[in-house]
Amino acid sequence: MRITTTEMHTGGEPVRIIESGYPVPQGETILDKINDLRQNHDHYRKFVIFEPHGHFDMYGVLLVTPDHPEADIATIFLNNEGYSTMCGHACISVARYAVDKGLIHRPITFPETQVNIQAPCGLVKTFVSVEGGDNLKSGRVRFESVPSFVVATDLEVQVEGHDVVKVDVAYGGAFYAFVSITDLGLDFQKSSIGEINKAATAVTNATKKAVTLTHPDTPAFLYGTIVVDTRDRTPCDVSTNICIFADSETDRSPCGSGTTARIALMYHRGHIILGQHHTFQNGVTGSQFLGRPVKESQVENKMAVVVEIKGEGYYTGRSELTLEENDSLGRGFLIR
Repeated sequence: MRITTTEMHTGGEPVRIIESGYPVPQGETILDKINDLRQNHDHYRKFVIFEPHGHFDMYGVLLVTPDHPEADIATIFLNNEGYSTMCGHACISVARYAVDKGLIHRPITFPETQVNIQAPCGLVKTFVSVEGGDNLKSGRVRFESVPSFVVATDLEVQVEGHDVVKVDVAYGGAFYAFVSITDLGLDFQKSSIGEINKAATAVTNATKKAVTLTHPDTPAFLYGTIVVDTRDRTPCDVSTNICIFADSETDRSPCGSGTTARIALMYHRGHIILGQHHTFQNGVTGSQFLGRPVKESQVENKMAVVVEIKGEGYYTGRSELTLEENDSLGRGFLIR
């Protein structure tokens, strides 16, 4: 087995873009392709994401042929648990990569080039900053989310080790629970990431039992919990959060889809208006995204909002992942 990748990160969160050696998933739609990978080729995901080639918090992207008529590329997102419906931090890096690799089917434009990415949740429109001259230079990226909405507010859940806490649930391409760090008896400055991770995982498990999720276009499941500085009050100029997703992965970035969902919550509560920018900061790395609600929309009978997120993706290298014939550990393992 031999797989080549380009390595990037957005806000410190890894983006491993698979370039060769991975099976071509079969199916008419992107969801069909994910099902094919899950049923027939999931050992490749473990090979790319797990140790010794990756680590517990690794994140990967497989580019596939889109089935959406407006899409330039389509993405399947890989994590330590399986496959996600949306990943904003990955879209930021992948959009820059698509411009640099000539993967779009339209001329490069200045000062921005549009890249339409089909994610499992739908079409994500990204806009890559491009400088001209002798050598094109791509840079900062913004993306417009699929319509995002609030599922529940002030939902009381019994959380192991923390009694009853109030959570909100919202969708930003994936579904998240939101809980205030003070309601968990923790502190961004004083508590360890292990403590925050454990508490957030307990919130995810409790919320899964308390809420029923549906979406007309994409699989509906609770992807994780975002621990925030304030849940039901107007936030400060810079909002802090830590996202724990999939199988207790810790996001190093502010989380693109999670920030999208949080802005939908803020808009629902009247804490932000259309066009108003707000800064979101990761509580571990300090990396930041800039976000704003752009326009109202609708998902079935739910009021929704389209959100714009801005961030930066960076190249960190290239990898060639190999497996020798009798290397059983090389196929992938995880240590928590």
